[in-house]
Amino acid sequence: MTDLVETLQRWEDAGGLWRVLDRRADHVVVGLFRCDGGEQLDEFRSADQRLIDFLGDRRDNLA
Repeated sequence: MTDLVETLQRWEDAGGLWRVLDRRADHVVVGLFRCDGGEQLDEFRSADQRLIDFLGDRRDNLA
C-alpha cells in the first residue's frame, strides 16, 4: 500500500503543489499540480485516516 502522506511530502519537497479537490466525511480527493500551480498531473482518492489527519483543514500546501 502506498503511503500517501509520504507521497505528498515528497511532492512538496520537489516543489510541487497539491490541492484538496473534494473532501467528504469518509474520503478526500487530492490533485497534484506542477510547481507553478498550473497543469494538474495526477489525482487520488483516499479514505486513509492518516492522510485525512495530515491534511486537516488545509486546502493546499501553500498554507
